[in-house]
Amino acid sequence: MATHAMQQDGARPASAGPISVDQLDRLTRRLAETAEHYDRSGEFPRANFDLLAAEGLIGLTVPRALGGRGAGLGEAIRVLAAVAKGEPSTALILFMTYHHHATPARARNWPQAIYERLARDAVAGRGLIGGLRVEPELGTPVRGGLPATIARRTADGWAISGTKIYSTGSTGLDWFSVWAKTDEDVPRVGNFLVRADSAGIDIEPVWDHLGMRATVSHAVHFADTPTPFDHAVDIRRPEQWAAGAGDPSLAIWNALAISTIYDGVARAARDWLRAYLNDRVPTNLGASLATLPRVQEKFGEIETLLQVNRTLIRDAAARYDAGDPPSAVEVNNIKYLTTANAIRAVEIGLELTGNPGISRKNPLERHYRDVLCSRIHSPQTDTILIAAGRAALGN
Repeated sequence: MATHAMQQDGARPASAGPISVDQLDRLTRRLAETAEHYDRSGEFPRANFDLLAAEGLIGLTVPRALGGRGAGLGEAIRVLAAVAKGEPSTALILFMTYHHHATPARARNWPQAIYERLARDAVAGRGLIGGLRVEPELGTPVRGGLPATIARRTADGWAISGTKIYSTGSTGLDWFSVWAKTDEDVPRVGNFLVRADSAGIDIEPVWDHLGMRATVSHAVHFADTPTPFDHAVDIRRPEQWAAGAGDPSLAIWNALAISTIYDGVARAARDWLRAYLNDRVPTNLGASLATLPRVQEKFGEIETLLQVNRTLIRDAAARYDAGDPPSAVEVNNIKYLTTANAIRAVEIGLELTGNPGISRKNPLERHYRDVLCSRIHSPQTDTILIAAGRAALGN
C-alpha cells in the first residue's frame, strides 16, 4: 500500500506578490544542508516538502481564485531554480505539481470539483501529484504505442491494473495520474486520477540510480485499484493524442523546467568550485588556485555556459508569459543546449579539481552524478535533433 503524504495543515497561505531573492536564497541554503543525506539514503525528501509548504510554495501555480499565487512560467522557473540548486530531486517532484496546475486546459476540461480539490490541497501544502506513464514493455509513451495498464469499468467506477516504472515521487505523492487504456471495444487512452492511499497499490523500491536518487522513482504496481468514474479526467481516442492534438503548453513547461533544474545543479557545482579554487593554496604555488590564468580561463568558460543557459531559459519563459510562446521545436532545442551546457560546466569543474572532485566527501561528485541524469528526460536528444532538422529542411 502506498504511504500517503503527511498533511501540512500549518502551511502558510500563498500571497500574490513575487517571491523575494532573499527568500529563494534562504530556501536554497536550507535544502542544500540535507542534500547529501537524501542522496545517500535515497528516501523521499519529506522535510523539504514540509519546508516548501511552510513557505507557501506548493500552490505557486494554482489560480488566485482558488487561493494560489497564480504564478506564471517565469516565476515558477525562479522557484524551481532555487530549489534545484539546493536539492534537485525535490525540484523535479515539485515541478510535476506545478505543471498540473499551470496548464489552463486542466482547469477547463477536468471535472470542476476534482480540479478544485487538488488545487486547494496544493495551497494548503499537500496535494502532490505526479504522472505515471512509463512501462516495462512500452517504455515512454512519447515514442508512441498503447499502454499495457488497463482501466476496466466496474459498477462503481474504474479498476486500474498494470505496472508503471520510473514513477517520480512515488512514495511521497498524494495523487497518481496514471496513463492507461480502457477495456472498451474501441479503447480510449488517457489519465486516470488515483489516490496514493487506494487499495491495490504496491510500490516496489527498485530506484537505485546514479543520480537524482531522492526522486524515489520506483515501480508502482496496480491490482484492480479502484477510482471513481469521474476520475478519468482526460481520456481520448489514441489518434486524438497525436502530435499537435494536445496542449502545447505542456511541452513548453516540461522543456524549460527540466532545463532549469539541471542548470541549478550546475550552478551549485560552480559555487562549490569557486570556494574550492579560492581556498586551495598549494605549497609550491604560494597562492590560491584561483590566481592561475588557466584556472581563470576555464572558470570563465563555466560562467559563459551558465550565462547562455540563463538567457535562453528566461527569454523563452518571458515570451510564454507574454502570450508569444516559443514553438515546441524551439523549447526542445533549448533543453538540448542547456542540459549539455550544464553537463559541460560540471565536467570542467572535475578537470580543474582532479581527485578531490570525485571524492564522496565533496559535493562536486554528487552534482556530476545528478547533472548526467538530464540526458534521460523526454524528449531525448535524437527526437529533438530530428525534429529540428525536419523543421529547418521544410519537412
